[in-house]
Amino acid sequence: MTEQATGAHHPQPRARNGGPSPASVEHVTGAQSLIRSLEEVGADTVFGIPGGAILPAYDPMMDSTRVRHILVRHEQGAGHAAEGYAQATGKVGVCMATSGPGATNLVTPIADAHMDSVPMVAITGQVASKAIGTDAFQEADICGITMPITKHNFLVTKAEDIPRTIAEAFHIASTGRPGPVLVDIAKDALQAETTFSWPPVQDLPGYRPVTKPHAKQIREAAKLITQARRPVLYVGGGVLKAGATAELKVLAELTGAPVTTTLMALGAFPDSHPLHVGMPGMHGSVTAVTALQKADLIVALGARFDDRVTGRLDSFAPYAKIVHADIDPAEIGKNRTADVPIVGDAREVLADLVQAVQAEHTDGHVGEAARTGYSVWWQDLNRWRETYPLGYDQPADGTLSPQQVIQRIGQLAPEDTIYAAGVGQHQMWAAHFIEYEKPATWLNSGGAGTMGYAVPAAMGAKAGQPDRTVWAIDGDGCFQMTNQELTTCALNNIPIKVAIINNGALGMVRQWQTLFYNQRYSNTVLHSGQDAAEGPSGGTRVPDFVKLSEAMGCVAMRCESPDELDAVIAKANAINDRPVVVDFIVHEDAQVWPMVAAGTSNDEVMAALGVRPDFGDSADD
Repeated sequence: MTEQATGAHHPQPRARNGGPSPASVEHVTGAQSLIRSLEEVGADTVFGIPGGAILPAYDPMMDSTRVRHILVRHEQGAGHAAEGYAQATGKVGVCMATSGPGATNLVTPIADAHMDSVPMVAITGQVASKAIGTDAFQEADICGITMPITKHNFLVTKAEDIPRTIAEAFHIASTGRPGPVLVDIAKDALQAETTFSWPPVQDLPGYRPVTKPHAKQIREAAKLITQARRPVLYVGGGVLKAGATAELKVLAELTGAPVTTTLMALGAFPDSHPLHVGMPGMHGSVTAVTALQKADLIVALGARFDDRVTGRLDSFAPYAKIVHADIDPAEIGKNRTADVPIVGDAREVLADLVQAVQAEHTDGHVGEAARTGYSVWWQDLNRWRETYPLGYDQPADGTLSPQQVIQRIGQLAPEDTIYAAGVGQHQMWAAHFIEYEKPATWLNSGGAGTMGYAVPAAMGAKAGQPDRTVWAIDGDGCFQMTNQELTTCALNNIPIKVAIINNGALGMVRQWQTLFYNQRYSNTVLHSGQDAAEGPSGGTRVPDFVKLSEAMGCVAMRCESPDELDAVIAKANAINDRPVVVDFIVHEDAQVWPMVAAGTSNDEVMAALGVRPDFGDSADD
């Protein structure tokens, strides 16, 4: 159990028999019990909006000196803010909403947290217990609705169950494979009189995540690594969740194997490290995509063989044996059969693998390729890296390149800056053209691909890490979904910085229409007319993001020329007392490359438009 789940900061007096002493029992309402429970599990920030069913909880929260409540403008913003807080701090994020529409507005961020294994507790009010099932005003079966997208959920109808439920919710959310837990509390349970004592006795029969890997599987994996000729360490977000980045670096440098980090794992291994070959997948680097295709061994660590990584599954990595390590046994063998399955926490798996590989070296059980640091394999990898590097063309008309904008933001930002991205072209460019050297510096919606994630996630990250610079890299489409949270930022002293990569369109969808739909741009244009500067009145931007942002209490700027790019970014970096929004007007036809078209094999990766890599081989063994 994690520290925040144990309530170790504030232990209660104990009686000789081990139970709570009489002095530790307080007479409170269920609502007061809820707030006390949040304090004891270590929750210091809650993002939410009050409403009728949850209102009893908001009264005692006003008196709490240990829980800060941030009033958001939309429940979706509360959920994504809780995600950003969790990703940036490693603690459990907390959001709160009322029943009915308040709860259903949390469904998207709950689903997002479930896909990306984010530890989050969502607390919702529910109609009075006797009214449940009667279609009462603002009633929704949020437990039923969220059952497929939560790690677990609770319906609480008795006040005395609140402390135990909150303790269990935080424990479940933060242990094993992290994920979202919903706690739905009936209004009469919040209003009822009860007693409060801490810590409660938890009752979670059957919930015992396996963290220690099996020694035999570790030995088998080490043998495969030391005998392989073309191994790849395929690193997923689970390595970040486990805090296993130091162990990963030791294993990589011990073996000399190339490392590829997924979209969810950026920062788990330094981008600048010579062993790092980039991000795999649909828009991954040519080297990373091809390394997996040509590998004879893939060591998957906290990754799930997502379709965006594998491409057409039956053609993925045809020559590779698979070592698959994951804390969730349901992921192993789900998409690709594992030759060596390892269930366990990534940190423990990596630590044990390091020892096992060292033992293989000591015993002399090392193949020729491993003894030479996979030199022949690296000749191929380096040739691909040099021949097909990431890059982009500057627009011929002198307008701003979106890739250059994002690259310069990364180069000019202070050290340890946290970046949160929306979803689409700007997300992929931010993954490619900003260097991630440390964990917890890249936040994005990977599995669900949720537009509108960036601004509230950045807000949550900044609330949790107030001394760090936080940039939200957003598209003009994504920005229009959740920009109201800029008001929350302005009023709560959360000075995030937002870069709107404004190409006047739903960029990634437009790219697909360009490539696969004969340039028929059905419902992807976000402005009026073909010029992003034109509107219904011939020169009015709709919306004008500068005016909109200023109206929400932000400093706002617009940048349209490469000549002013660095000065505008420097000015944004220098403002730290208010949120800053920069509207970067970029070329609308810029595209994301490399690319593997949906449903095709990774062997068909395109380095750029019309450029299919030639690897100089007709067959592989």
